[in-house]
Amino acid sequence: HISGGKNEATIPDGHDRRFLGGFDRVDRRRRSLRRPLRSLLHSNKNSNKNSNSNSNSKSNLDYRLYAAPQQRRLTERQLQFWEDVDDGLGDVEKAYPNQSIERIRTFAASARGDIDPPIPGAVEGHLPSEEHVEGLTALPFWESDAALKGGGEGAGEGAQELLCFPWAAELEEKSGIIREEFEGVLREAADTNDEGGMFAGDSAWQNKVMGEGWSAFRLQRLGEWNAENCAKFPETYSILRSLRIPLAVRGVCFARQLPGSGVAPHTDGRNFILTSHLGLNVPESEGAGGGKDDDTKNDGGPRKGPWIKVGTETRKWTEGKLVTLDTSFEHSTGNPTRGVRDVLIVDFWHPELTEAERASLEFVYDLRNKFERGEIPVRKPRSVILAAERKEQEDKDGGGLGGLWKSLTGGGGGESGESGD
Repeated sequence: HISGGKNEATIPDGHDRRFLGGFDRVDRRRRSLRRPLRSLLHSNKNSNKNSNSNSNSKSNLDYRLYAAPQQRRLTERQLQFWEDVDDGLGDVEKAYPNQSIERIRTFAASARGDIDPPIPGAVEGHLPSEEHVEGLTALPFWESDAALKGGGEGAGEGAQELLCFPWAAELEEKSGIIREEFEGVLREAADTNDEGGMFAGDSAWQNKVMGEGWSAFRLQRLGEWNAENCAKFPETYSILRSLRIPLAVRGVCFARQLPGSGVAPHTDGRNFILTSHLGLNVPESEGAGGGKDDDTKNDGGPRKGPWIKVGTETRKWTEGKLVTLDTSFEHSTGNPTRGVRDVLIVDFWHPELTEAERASLEFVYDLRNKFERGEIPVRKPRSVILAAERKEQEDKDGGGLGGLWKSLTGGGGGESGESGD
């Protein structure tokens, strides 16, 4: 569905090739930065704050995760979540009667563990997880002027192409404003010896994968703007809001890569979110005059400037320009220079999602956040109530093994004994 070229590039020398081969699902989880829906409420103190301590303990003990979906067991709180998801998707269908959300229902079945996740390998380097929407174009890098052929779903024959990212050009045009504001905040932080602390708080938990050299300053996280942080960047915040970017559930942040550091190969597995990096401060190559041709050569030689590898392609950042990627591909970065690399990261919905599908995914992840914050009252899942009622009725009707024996023998054992005499 997408038009737009791509530039092939080789893996920089010195890149850790141990990660280039395939790895099983356990390793994929270990190198994933996302908080999967399957982990909802697991060992989360806030999630069950409205329930008693016994249910908390039982919830933690009952949680199991197996490779095979049919073996996966959910807690009652998780069952409640998925029932609420199903109810909410029904409301979305009513709000968008002319748009199907069948792909989102399949997504939910996969995320819940009812069906197997997609098998990786259809596109080299692509590692979709169980949180996956079928039928979306998978590209490691996307061009800023990429277009939906035919104008997108339901546009009809002969329709004009629509840009996938109609906001991209204006964001690049206003990158100077963003960079100036960013550098001003950094100068103020440096004057108060707080430049390091500005980036330190958000990313500590990610250091096992991202490395000690990567850090972030969040403007938006999990779909919610951080008012205190946005107040430090009013121009940037205003620009982002005015462009009507279809921001997704992960968020917006300034990301810093320290000299001599790199991010290990990893994936988040969610193919329905794309990510753009706007170059703000990109150190030049060292020892080669910083020339563009030297930075982008495709002769198998080392990248001397900061680089990002997605799937099998490697590219560089340019100040004032966007690099757009699909983080459900395995990706990694490196900064072999002596300078700091700064980018603005913006996460947004895949352009091939319909409006109804976006609304559905927004609902699912917003509900997840509310569950994890303990904002949704605990209730007994309907499925558990129904199962208990069915069991009770079976017991009344002589169900279980006794009922099975009666059905096989044609009734009570006494009568058959008398006939045998």
